[in-house]
Amino acid sequence: MEVFDRYESPLGTVILTADDQGLTRLYFQGAPDAPEGLENQLPKAQDDEFIQEGKHWLHGYFEGRHLGWRPPLHLKGTDFQQQVWKVLLTIPFGTTVTYGEVAREVAGACHKEKMSARAVGGAVGSNPVCLIVPCHRVVGASGSFTGYGGGLKRKVKLLELEGVDVSQFTMPKKSRFL
Repeated sequence: MEVFDRYESPLGTVILTADDQGLTRLYFQGAPDAPEGLENQLPKAQDDEFIQEGKHWLHGYFEGRHLGWRPPLHLKGTDFQQQVWKVLLTIPFGTTVTYGEVAREVAGACHKEKMSARAVGGAVGSNPVCLIVPCHRVVGASGSFTGYGGGLKRKVKLLELEGVDVSQFTMPKKSRFL
């Protein structure tokens, strides 16, 4: 059975959900791509170990610490999405990569010559566990912040928290994530 809880972060309320295998979702409540009302459909966690580990991880993260571990995750998605999320998990704290770089990594892992950066972008955008699976560290090849389901202002703040020089990137003029 899936359960939920809230974590009050400096950037807004974070919703965590978990089942008996690990965290299944982590997202900013009210963000552009947040599931609406999911927390109203699930029972509140009562000392769930995965939720507690997720909150502990978030606490350290928002203190600016890279903890060197992550709570158990139960990511649900297609094989392609799983492969993309696996690559995202390798992006080091305080660094950014482009969608094209992620596409090259995924192509190599799938023994393909190349992979569409746009397809990778779709999989990055469907990441159910933000922050821990660091989709906020992926930027456009042109130096644009592109999208982020938690909102572009949060993406900038998260990268700043990690020590990234965000002055090298540009904010898109139009985006549903603004």
